[in-house]
Amino acid sequence: MADQDHMKVKLHGHWASPFSCRVLWALSLKGIPYDYIEEDLRNKSELLLQYNPVHKKIPVLVHGGKPICESMIIIEYIDEKWPHKPLLPKDPYDRALARFWVKFAEDKGPSIWKVFRTTGEEQEKSKKASLEMLRTIEVYCRINVDKKFFGGDEIGIFDIAFGGMIVHWYDIIEEIVGVKLFEAREFPGLHEMD
Repeated sequence: MADQDHMKVKLHGHWASPFSCRVLWALSLKGIPYDYIEEDLRNKSELLLQYNPVHKKIPVLVHGGKPICESMIIIEYIDEKWPHKPLLPKDPYDRALARFWVKFAEDKGPSIWKVFRTTGEEQEKSKKASLEMLRTIEVYCRINVDKKFFGGDEIGIFDIAFGGMIVHWYDIIEEIVGVKLFEAREFPGLHEMD
């Protein structure tokens, strides 16, 4: 029993975190049982600080007593450890392409959140950057119009990365702030995947 408990999967996260959401989606898609530990981000637990002493942030996946940090690194670990229902394509070129788009989402995605957290000139600048990012992804969606998901016929790593970064709280924040970016008429490919 102690050995079995040692191999348990535990996720330290926060309910409002799009990064925690990414990991939750990956675990759920693969059907991996896990224990969830909700972290108070204002009063971080000793375990969180122990498991992520460098950045001191969530999410942290603990498997076999070993912590893994950073949402996309955690997702790649999950995909390698439990290879059923792969999140990354098998083909090396397609894997590289998926990683490219994940990096794109990581680099450009935060501009969307700045739209909702700023005002005036800074908000306009962030809105412009966000629309440029969405247009780039929309063009890719139109090229791959025959695909159900961004990376193919099955949900994959980019869908999780982009969905976690952009879609997780988008509708609620959009309503609260009153800024609409994600128009169906302007981004039909993205809305079909929504």
